[in-house]
Amino acid sequence: MTRATPFRHLMGTALCAAFLTACAPVGPDFVRPNSPVVKQWIEVNSPSTGQSGLTSRSAPVVKWWETFNDPTLNRLIAEAYAQNLSLQVAGARVLQARAQLGIAFGELYPQSQVLGASTERRQISDNLGPIADINRIIPLDTEFSTSQAGFDAQWELDVWGAQRRGVQAARSNLALQVANYDDALVTLTGDVAALYVNIRALQESLGVARENITLQQESADLTQLRFNNGITTELDVQESTALLNNTKALVPELESDLQQTKNALAVLLGTTPSRMSSLLGNSGRIPSARSNVAVGVPAELLRRRPDVRAAELAAATQSAEVGIAMADLYPQFILSGSVGLQASGGRNLFSSNSTTGLASAGVVWNVLNYGRIKNNVRAQDAAYQALIANYQNTVLTAYSEVESAMVAYAQARKQVGFYQQSVDASRKAAEIAVNQYTDGIADYSRILNTQTALLRSQANLIEARQQVSSNLVAVYKGLGGGWQIRENREFLPDTVLAEMAYRTDWGDLLQETPTRASLN
Repeated sequence: MTRATPFRHLMGTALCAAFLTACAPVGPDFVRPNSPVVKQWIEVNSPSTGQSGLTSRSAPVVKWWETFNDPTLNRLIAEAYAQNLSLQVAGARVLQARAQLGIAFGELYPQSQVLGASTERRQISDNLGPIADINRIIPLDTEFSTSQAGFDAQWELDVWGAQRRGVQAARSNLALQVANYDDALVTLTGDVAALYVNIRALQESLGVARENITLQQESADLTQLRFNNGITTELDVQESTALLNNTKALVPELESDLQQTKNALAVLLGTTPSRMSSLLGNSGRIPSARSNVAVGVPAELLRRRPDVRAAELAAATQSAEVGIAMADLYPQFILSGSVGLQASGGRNLFSSNSTTGLASAGVVWNVLNYGRIKNNVRAQDAAYQALIANYQNTVLTAYSEVESAMVAYAQARKQVGFYQQSVDASRKAAEIAVNQYTDGIADYSRILNTQTALLRSQANLIEARQQVSSNLVAVYKGLGGGWQIRENREFLPDTVLAEMAYRTDWGDLLQETPTRASLN
């Protein structure tokens, strides 16, 4: 009965500890910071709403790239989602955060848990001081062995909530890494679509340049023929030659830009540039979306944009860090205990009389470092305040990005109409000028001016059409669309998960897809 007494004290102390840890943790409880509220989009509700192509009557689509009705673009997005390496970096950080949350949960239990055993044999010198004197009278056994096995544990009681705040911080950090992954996915889909639009625009520009080279070559041949026949001067020949070569010089630059853009797209797809020609082909048109674009209402933006969620979760994580720092201001209550077996030699180690145990409770208060602890609290609080301001700034930036993309999209649509009329007129003027020059009614300067204007108008039209599609991509990217395609899917490819599972024991963490409710 006497041996059981320390363990009854230990159990009583543990019950007191459970009561103490039920206290509310110190530090601030996180509340979403206030942020500006936008009730209506400016461009959607402007007088020119009917011409903007934007509507708030329905929510934005998730797979927004499918609105372009371009199978190649759909295939590129799917390949980028499956293979992009930067996205895999973000996915690995989610798995890392899952493991860190498990570590934080472990801190709620005895932080030190050691199971050990040892055996030793010792020989004491026969000539050692008092032992030698006693040995002369009573022979002593100076050679003996001891064995022991036991379990030791030490528990810092979570009286002030430091460990619970640690769990809150780890939980918020996990949700933060998921939001960062979603943000990376939004950026990836937007960048792939923007590069694809740029590639198609460059391919169209090459087609227009070659078309104008053919047209200008015909004009140059005409001037040479008329010069050879003495109908015109060499001035016409040189002007036509200059215009023709200026247009030819556009081709190498466009081809260089095209290949560089393909190379950039290859990186996003996690593949080599040599595959791009087979994926994209040698020609194509700028993708165009449906006439009416659903943008939803501004209130949905804070829920859809992952970077806004990430900014909020970063503040929530830091809020818990403030509580962890504040807990250091108070004394720490530590409970220690051990239970085991001890015996001389190994034969009696597992008998009932070999039982040994120890229970202790203590208090540690770092009062001499109070100034440093308080300044650490202040530093953590200042970092928290900075993240609150960052969240508010992220919200404002989100509204600004969407509004800017909307107005750019709406105005680019107007430009397309004007430039299309300009191209039609320029093409007709170039035909008339050639006919009049052939008939001797006009000089070559009319051909020079009209063909130069035609090339410029066609280039402007291509750029305007590119801007329409690029700005629409920016609208969808600003609205935070696209990340939803990862829901109910793992954050890393199956091949990578299999490699990680083979390398180390991940248990269920590789297949654990947290719901939003479990992260709040």
